[in-house]
Amino acid sequence: MIRKFTLAAGALGASLFAATAALAQDAAEAVATAAPAAFEPTAEMVNKGDVAWMMVATAFVLMMSVPALALFYGGLVRTKNMLSVLMQVLTIVCVASLVWFAWGYSMAFTSTGTPFPKLFGGFDKAFLQGVDVTTLAATFSNGVYLPELVFVMFQMTFACITPALIVGAFAERVKFTPLILFVVGWLTLAYFPIAHMVWYWAGPDFLPSAPDDTGLLWGWGALDFAGGTVVHINAGVAGLIGCLIIGPRLGFKNEPMPPHSLVMTMIGASLLWIGWFGFNAGSALESNAFAALAFVNTFVATAAAGVAWAVIEQVRHGKPSLLGAASGVVAGLVAITPAAGFAHPGTAIILGAVASGVCFVFVTTENVAGKLVVARILASGLRQCRTDNDTSDPPTVGCIN
Repeated sequence: MIRKFTLAAGALGASLFAATAALAQDAAEAVATAAPAAFEPTAEMVNKGDVAWMMVATAFVLMMSVPALALFYGGLVRTKNMLSVLMQVLTIVCVASLVWFAWGYSMAFTSTGTPFPKLFGGFDKAFLQGVDVTTLAATFSNGVYLPELVFVMFQMTFACITPALIVGAFAERVKFTPLILFVVGWLTLAYFPIAHMVWYWAGPDFLPSAPDDTGLLWGWGALDFAGGTVVHINAGVAGLIGCLIIGPRLGFKNEPMPPHSLVMTMIGASLLWIGWFGFNAGSALESNAFAALAFVNTFVATAAAGVAWAVIEQVRHGKPSLLGAASGVVAGLVAITPAAGFAHPGTAIILGAVASGVCFVFVTTENVAGKLVVARILASGLRQCRTDNDTSDPPTVGCIN
């Protein structure tokens, strides 16, 4: 009897153990189904057409800095300062490239290793550590990726041209070495954080698992297709503050200061227009319909801006000027940049024409209320760094004389 009872108990225990194991296996399978493996992009998600277009766009954007911007600015200054402006733009491009390689890319396009991931990235990819021919960067489409080195190069050209734009605000009035030191500091403290806040996100394939892995302004819904905030507003504010602190040229309003070569300026503006196709259309990060939309908007908005400036000059002065047409072209390029991949071409034409008119007013009218308000707000606290009778050499720490 005892033996039968023992056998029965053993059989019952074995059946309970088997049932428990089966239940455990079912539970594990259910967990695996509920929590799929983390997404991992593969080399098969890279399209060679996208890569080819992005490399061409990168070269176009570099051309915007050297020689386009250098020629544009060089033609506008006096003959004695032409070489210094060319040297400043060229050196800024070289220095910004190295700073981007050293810590800029990591600060702008990572969110790890930093106490404030919404404001700026850490240094996990400083000196491009961990970036090689096998790593990939997200685009705006699910399952479409670029080699990370291509993305690094493309964004590097934006970091190069942005501080070079600032030079035009205080051309002929700043020494070379302080300017280069300023560029390094400004890139680190202004450009890289703004680029991170506006442009950084993990990519569309990572939204389900990391919806908050974005820069601050991106998370707020900011739309900046190709750099209206990151490049133009950023550089424009820096240039305005710089020229307010430094002041006007010696002899301003007392002696003529005409551009020494409008031929150079026209060539520079034309090359800027060509390069801007890479700037705007390349910001789609793919060779697709949105790149085409940005391309055509860059074309028609710029054309409308150039025509608008010429018409305004015809009405006001009786004839248009080459300098005015070139200025209108650049105004149109800047205006369409943040909306290049969003606007309809008809809207782009209106935007370019309106922006050209607004810029004409601001560069040809001395006493505009808006100009004075902006200048006073930005300058109110900045001139405090200059003493009333400061004649020291070198300048007071923290100031540029």
